[in-house]
Amino acid sequence: MTGTDLEIAGCALAVHDVDEALAFYRDVLGFEARDDVGPQGNRRVGVRSPAQPVVQIILEAPAENPLIPPADRQAIEDLMGQGLLSRLVFATTDCDAVFERIEAAGAEVMQEPINQADGVRDCVFLDPSGNMLRFTQPLRPGTPER
Repeated sequence: MTGTDLEIAGCALAVHDVDEALAFYRDVLGFEARDDVGPQGNRRVGVRSPAQPVVQIILEAPAENPLIPPADRQAIEDLMGQGLLSRLVFATTDCDAVFERIEAAGAEVMQEPINQADGVRDCVFLDPSGNMLRFTQPLRPGTPER
C-alpha cells in the first residue's frame, strides 16, 4: 500500500476463559483492563499495554459467542489447543528480565531467551489459552524487529 502509513489500533485474541486470560494479561504482563465491549451478550474484554495505550487487545471466548457457528467454534478450539491460532510479538529492551518475570509467574515457556542470527534476542511463551507471545530485543542499535 504505497504512500499509506498503517498503525495497529487493536487485535482480537481467542481465549478459552476470559477471566483467566484477563488475569494473565493484567497481573503477569501488567496490561490495563478496559470495559467489557461485547455485543450480543458475548463477553469481550479489552486490555492495553501502558507503553502503547493506543493498541487494544480484545480477549474473547469464541465458544461463548452466539454469532459463531458451532462448526467454526470447534475449528477455533482445535487451533487454540495446538497453539496455532494467534501470535503476538512484543518489543522489549531487556528480553532476559521479561523472561524471568513471566516464567516466575508460571507461564508456559516455548523458548528460553536466545540470540537469533538476525541480531535479535527473543523468548516465547504461551498464554493460558495457547496464544503465542514472543518478546524481542534488538541486540544492535538499528536492528529491525521482525
